[in-house]
Parts: sequence; C-alpha cells; structure tokens
Amino acid sequence: MARVDLLVMGCNTFDQVATFDPWPYGDKPVVALSHRPLEMPEHLPGRVSHASETPVTLLARLSSEGVRRVYVDGGTTIRCFLADGLIDDLTITLIPRLLGIGRPLFGPLAGDVHLQLLGSKNHDFGFVQLDYRAVKATPPA
Repeated sequence: MARVDLLVMGCNTFDQVATFDPWPYGDKPVVALSHRPLEMPEHLPGRVSHASETPVTLLARLSSEGVRRVYVDGGTTIRCFLADGLIDDLTITLIPRLLGIGRPLFGPLAGDVHLQLLGSKNHDFGFVQLDYRAVKATPPA
C-alpha cells in the first residue's frame, strides 16, 4: 500500500469494506465506482469519493490530478480494467479453503490474460500471495 497513490474499488467491495472497523486504508484516498448512489458511512468523510466513469476516463482524470499508481479491487472492477488493458501488476492471494460453490474470482473475461510470475510469499497464517505482471499481447506483424 505504501507504493499506491489511490485505491479504486467497485460498489460491492466498497459496501463490504465500509463495514470494517477500523477502516483498513487509513488516509489513503479511495474512489468507489458505481452507477448507483452510494451511502457514505459517517466515519469516512473525505476519505472516499464516488465516480461512475469508465476505467479509461477515470484513470485519465486521476492522472491529470497527479495520481500515478492505482490499486484496483473488486472482481467486476478488475475485469473492466483488464478488458481495457489497464492492469500492469496483479496480486492474487490464495486462502487455504476449497469452496464447493461460489463466484469466480473475476467472472468471464473477453479473452485470456497472460501473466508472468514475479514472485510469491507464504504467510505463517496460511495465505499465499502471488505477484504477477500482465503480459501485453503484441500485435501480429
């Protein structure tokens, strides 16, 4: 998080993390993406803003405001950023539990996203974090 200027998350992720006490992101700015109005909890004034822009438009605006490194969270939101080729690095955290049912991590993607493993980290409490770089496809010659 120290390398990140701002977090962008979808409304479902925001609805979930807004219930966390304490707020896990400190004073780091957060943009909640949603086409519906969001209720901002009283304990988050000034920490979270709302946007309904496309990922491309949002990142262009944020870039013009001096934001350079964005952390994107939430399956649907990540999928939209991936579809627009806006994800450079990806950290996937594995939690040691096999689910019998559930939602896919990102949902359907328009195509394969090729990843290059940068490293992994095992945590004493059982989580494994995998760090990847998204490999941009080269156009045919």
